[in-house]
Amino acid sequence: MPGPGGIRWDRVARLSLLFVLFAVLLSYIGPGTRYLRTWKLARETRAEVQYLRDDNRRMEATAKRLRDPAVIELEARRIGMARPGERVYVIRRLPKGP
Repeated sequence: MPGPGGIRWDRVARLSLLFVLFAVLLSYIGPGTRYLRTWKLARETRAEVQYLRDDNRRMEATAKRLRDPAVIELEARRIGMARPGERVYVIRRLPKGP
């Protein structure tokens, strides 16, 4: 039933509530996208931290291994270094193995 002046206030109230609901939902879009970006960044950061921890363990193991003088000498010889006073011989054109 239209009220005085022909305005249907029940429809106006429904449209107003619909508009308010739409405005509230629209206001959640910004924080929602920021939440998703933060969640993704946290996941990537956790993966990077795990990689860095593994890398740190490998480096600590290498540092521990290189405290042994025999290992240091072996590594130095592997890259072509010699002790002072030693003669270095380079043998070329060796036959390949079987």
